[in-house]
Amino acid sequence: MALKRIDVHTDDSDLALIKEAATRVGVSEAELIREGIHRIARVHRACDGPFVTDEETFDLGGHAT
Repeated sequence: MALKRIDVHTDDSDLALIKEAATRVGVSEAELIREGIHRIARVHRACDGPFVTDEETFDLGGHAT
């Protein structure tokens, strides 16, 4: 995956939390920021269709009410 350089502005308290977390888990601050961007992008991505199609489901024997 090719990485693009961007500028991100944040306040000092958030940056301090990122620095602390990066040290605690043993990764770079940039890696934590990339992970956060990836998680947010996945949560907010558009979905064009249903989660599953009728062909992907099967009857578990339950009774419809």
